[in-house]
Order: sequence, then structure tokens, then C-alpha cells
Amino acid sequence: MDFGLVLQTDPPASRVISLMKRAERNGFTHGWTFDSAVLWQEPFVVYSQILAHTTTLRVGPMVTNPGTRTWEVTASTFATLNDMYGNRTVCGIGRGDSAMRVAGRKPNTLARLGEAIEVIRDLAEGREAEVDGQRMRLPWVRDGKLPVWMAAYGPKALALTGRKADGFILQLADPFLTEWMVKAVRNAAAEAGRDPDSVTICVAAPAYVGDDLAHAREQCRWFGGMVGNHVADLVSRYGDHSGMVPEALTDYIKGRQGYDYSHHGRAGNPSTDFVPDEIVDRFCLLGPPEAHIEKLRALRDLGVDQFAVYDMHDAQETTIDAYGAEIIPALGD
Repeated sequence: MDFGLVLQTDPPASRVISLMKRAERNGFTHGWTFDSAVLWQEPFVVYSQILAHTTTLRVGPMVTNPGTRTWEVTASTFATLNDMYGNRTVCGIGRGDSAMRVAGRKPNTLARLGEAIEVIRDLAEGREAEVDGQRMRLPWVRDGKLPVWMAAYGPKALALTGRKADGFILQLADPFLTEWMVKAVRNAAAEAGRDPDSVTICVAAPAYVGDDLAHAREQCRWFGGMVGNHVADLVSRYGDHSGMVPEALTDYIKGRQGYDYSHHGRAGNPSTDFVPDEIVDRFCLLGPPEAHIEKLRALRDLGVDQFAVYDMHDAQETTIDAYGAEIIPALGD
């Protein structure tokens, strides 16, 4: 199992770079950031410095979207970083939540997202693609490689992931829901004539190492609110008891009243009071190292290839170090 570190690009960028360097020293293979131009600093600028200060770490957004940048610009940016640092980027992409809504726009449609996945990958790898009716190619790309991993929750998005994406990003660490969603992605891949095992599975969630569970829950409760945004979209589309989305994912948002993106992804988010302890425990990894190892082994047995640690809380360095010292080595067996 690989491990990734997920951060927000809050200033100063030097701290983001320092934490990513620390992650690489501790055995993490991927460095991810949020991508919302209004809320945080521009991640692709920061990626260049992360890549320059590390040797093997792969970087990318968790996640970008096809609406805030034109597709050829996205592809060219990835391809430039790859040309400079040797194919060390991954494009995490989704419909767009904070980046689109904060700017007063709706998330992208799945049809647009599916088209963007293919176009961005083709252009970044040097192939010709069509953007808004115009055929184009980046003539300077040589030996480019850009895996595109899609974030998804609902049945149609999971099916699209299986048909088109190189990887699947699931932003919660509940084994029951992971099993259901991984199966949906792999079934869709098989139906599309693809090798289901060729789709990389990445589970991303907050992790907090320590014995004070009450404190850990409060530091990670924000995550239930972030996931709740996507779940609310699913409920509005399919209904909360349609059978198309597990009730284990939808029931907890009934107390959700609204969401303030100015606190998005931050400990102490006041918009997440509706999130019960049970959901925090199910969606996150909390407790002593042994508890993390046990849950990660269960996820690995379900086919998860990478666990990406959301490290937005008051114990960033100690979490990275604990993973490097005790948890990552235990998952190498």
C-alpha cells in the first residue's frame, strides 16, 4: 500500500513544501493538495517547488475540476511540470465543489468531466485532442505521462470512473462503503472492456494518531461536513432511500442545515455540528497506531492501493512522523 499526504495550500507556501519534504522522508509516495483558487494559493505554483525540493514524491490536486481552467491550460501545466521533473504528477479531478461554488458556479456535469478526463490526459501525453471543436496538440511534449484519477461517490460517477479514469479517489475510509464503491468502479471497468485491476484505488481521509479520541474527533469532524456536501447532491438527485446510494452514507446528513466554505476543510468548522461521532469514527482513522494499522489492513484487503492522509489538524508533524515510524512500515508486509 502506498501513502499520500493531503494539504491545503495556505500561506506560507514554505510550510506546505516543508511538510511534503517531511512526508517523503517518512515514506510517503504522493503529495496532494486541495485546488480552489479563491480559498487557497495556486497549487501548481507550489507543486513546482515541492518537486524541486523532493526526489521521488508525486504531486497533484485532490481534486481539480474541468471548469476553473481551460483544459489545454491544465494539460500544459501538468506536462510542463513533468518535463521539468520527470513525470511525477497525477491529475486528481472531480465535478468541483468548493472551487466552483465559491465562485458562484455549479459543479460540472459528469458528461463534461468525462470528456475532460480524456482530453487532459491526451494533451498532457502528447496526443491530439479536441477542445471546443478545435483539434490541438502540445507539440513540445516528449514521453509525457499523466495518470488521471477521478473522485466519485454516486452510482453514475462511479461508473464513469470505471470507464475512463486511471484511478479512483474515494474521500472516506469506511470499509463497508469502500467495498461497495470499489466494486461499482471495477464492475464498470469490466463492462467497458478494461482490466478492473488496472484502476488504482485511493482512499483519502483524515488521520489523527493518539489516545485522546475525543480531541481527535473534534479535530477531524470537519471531514463529515465536507463529505456531506457531496452526499447532499446525491440525495437531491437520487433520493435518500432510493437504493442507489447506501443509507449508511446518506442518513447522517438529515441534520445538515447549510455549509460555509470559508471554513472548508478546517478543524473547528462550525458547519459540521450535525456530524455525529459515529460518522467521524467510520470515515476517519483515529486512535493509537495499532488502530490505524488494523483499519488500513482491512482497506488493503478490499483492494485499496493508496491511503492519502488529510493532515488538516493540530498535529500535522506528529501524524506524518507516526505514520513513517510505525504505520507505513507495518503495511509493507
